[in-house]
Amino acid sequence: MMEGGRQIVALEDGWKYMVTGVDKLKRVLAGEDGVGFTPDEYINLYTTIYNMCTQKPPNEYSQELYDRYRQTFEEYINSTGVALLEGEAWRVSAEGIFAEVEKPQSIRQVAEQVLPLPGPLLHITKVPSFTQRSRLELLPRAVFNELKTTMTTILLGMIDEDREGQRVDRTLLKNVIDIYAEIGQPHLTVYEEDFEEPFRKGTTDYYSKKAQTWILEKTCPEYMIKAEECLQQEKERVADYLDKSTELKLMQDAEQELLARHADQILNKESSGCKVLLCDEKVEDLSRMFRLFSRISGLPPVSKIFKEHVNEEGLSLLKQAIDAVSSKKDEKKDVAGALELDFVRKIIGLHDKYKAYVTGCFQNHTLFHKALKEAFEVVCNKDVAGCTSAEMFATYCDNILKKGGSEKLSEEAIEENLDKVVTLLTYISDKDLFVEFHRKKLGRRLLFEKSGNDDHERSMISKLKQYFGGQFTSKMEGMLTDMTTARDNQVKFEEYLNLNQESHPRVDLGVTVLTTGHWPTYKSSDINLPSEMVRCVEVFREFYQSRTKHRKLTWIYSLGSCTVTGKFDAKPIDLIVTTYQAALLLLFNDSDKLSYSEIVTQLKLSDDDAARVLHSLSCGKYKILNKDPATRTISPKDKFEFNAKFTDKMRRIKVQLPPSDEKKKVIDDVNKDRRFAIDASLVRIMKSRKIMTHQHLVAECVEQLSRMFKPDIKLIKRRIEDLITREYLERDKDAANSYRYLA
Repeated sequence: MMEGGRQIVALEDGWKYMVTGVDKLKRVLAGEDGVGFTPDEYINLYTTIYNMCTQKPPNEYSQELYDRYRQTFEEYINSTGVALLEGEAWRVSAEGIFAEVEKPQSIRQVAEQVLPLPGPLLHITKVPSFTQRSRLELLPRAVFNELKTTMTTILLGMIDEDREGQRVDRTLLKNVIDIYAEIGQPHLTVYEEDFEEPFRKGTTDYYSKKAQTWILEKTCPEYMIKAEECLQQEKERVADYLDKSTELKLMQDAEQELLARHADQILNKESSGCKVLLCDEKVEDLSRMFRLFSRISGLPPVSKIFKEHVNEEGLSLLKQAIDAVSSKKDEKKDVAGALELDFVRKIIGLHDKYKAYVTGCFQNHTLFHKALKEAFEVVCNKDVAGCTSAEMFATYCDNILKKGGSEKLSEEAIEENLDKVVTLLTYISDKDLFVEFHRKKLGRRLLFEKSGNDDHERSMISKLKQYFGGQFTSKMEGMLTDMTTARDNQVKFEEYLNLNQESHPRVDLGVTVLTTGHWPTYKSSDINLPSEMVRCVEVFREFYQSRTKHRKLTWIYSLGSCTVTGKFDAKPIDLIVTTYQAALLLLFNDSDKLSYSEIVTQLKLSDDDAARVLHSLSCGKYKILNKDPATRTISPKDKFEFNAKFTDKMRRIKVQLPPSDEKKKVIDDVNKDRRFAIDASLVRIMKSRKIMTHQHLVAECVEQLSRMFKPDIKLIKRRIEDLITREYLERDKDAANSYRYLA
């Protein structure tokens, strides 16, 4: 019978022809010499199969042909599997057993090459090709169950050889391990129970032994390098021949044996542990330590060692500074001040160093930021020979910001240093004390024109505002505003004098008007000014009252400066002096010789001020006055006269007034402000809560104020008592140890 010009192939006739091909294929697979398919035989077989699959119904035999071919193939595989179990050759070596396990796969591949099921058949029947079928279909369950124990043992041995650096066939490992994963699909039960569990146990045993040996033989850096290499290799093994589901469990097992079990020994290893790495600045090793210990949640002990090391380094610098200042205590105060500034520079350098460790080696981890903060909180709250850290930081900023300071820095370096100082200020408890010292020094820089740059001053205030809040910088912002306003006032005052020549005092006069609430409190005394100065004061008062009638001027002569000309025998010399010094010198225009008591009476100076001024003019570098007796100290019995013989190579000199110790006054002002701050905090809390226990009230007050200073508990108790006296609070009669707010 013909169809479309070709002979129809009956099912039995076609299958009979295929069976002859299958028989010959078996002989080929058996390895008989000289047996094979000629090209004509291969083409005839392919054509017959193709025609049988593409004939029109009812002569289309694709499904029947597929079923018969599959049955024949499986019968052959089963017979070879039984033969495999009956033989012993496969037990001789890993290669032997794996070759036998892979044999069904090889048979399948050869069969499909020689007796292929063409595309039309697969398309029409919608059945998978043999290459798509799992190995469980090709490898009988009985064969796998018999082989799996031996297979697993051999696999684990080969993996250990791979770990030891020996050459193994990773492709073969993957092909065999894939059998475990494919059997039981879509689940991995067989893979997990028959391979993964013994593999994980083997991994644990292997690394347990290795770690015990390495921890004794190797240094901390060497051990960590080895551990990191092993973990990386295990990750590569997963990619090369293990199922990806094993990766997490495998890494946890390896990390447990290599790191977790020996964490203390690694960190505290003598001569090479974490502390030694920090001392020796082994940045690469510290980075590796962070990477490894972050795998096992082992960073807390690392951060603890880091904190202790930073603390020790800081306290060591502190001790050096204290020893240096103590050894120089008999020398000039400037020397001690320079040593304290040097300590601040070293602390900044230390912070820079270990902050770089936190951002670099420790990848900005919060644990290490916290450790750095806690370590510097200890160091930055220590005093150096009675000088608080708040004062030292304020002095350091003063040296950066003032003209002619010891810190010679570029514009960029100034900003960078100010940023670093403000960062360190966050660690100190008495931030309000720093703010007050800084405000005091800012005032002197502004009033005596010592500020290097207004932009830097504003930048510093802006940084402080960002960290501490506007309530602590508003006064300093007002000070800068006052100076701008004062310059405008001075221009207008000069215009006023030009328009009112009859009022001109014939003296170059500059006045800075300050807002009382913005500036630190300065010592003010109504001394008897010389007539020349009195005229200046009156002229400016007239000018100022012409502009505003609602403000009162209080003159602070202690902050004034003058230039007077001393007519000495050799030559006239301009003397740059304070208002007090100028007023005293002008007394000698009318008297050749004056006693201590006469000077005090005429000027109405206090004894302290009189002693300081007279000492600067008669016992200092420039002896403008002769003192009788010629001692180095001032006493009420001394007499003074103008030194007409005085001379100097310069035509203009500045006669320095010994600085008064303002530290006590600053501290007193801060303590006073703290009392107000505590009062305000207590009232705010009680106003919102109405009733509170003593313990909760104190705790919340401390929490509110700790941003700027650490309040003393005893002081809080005293302020509570004061508020009760002033009837802001009362003790609650119904609840013991509680307070009630009085509206």
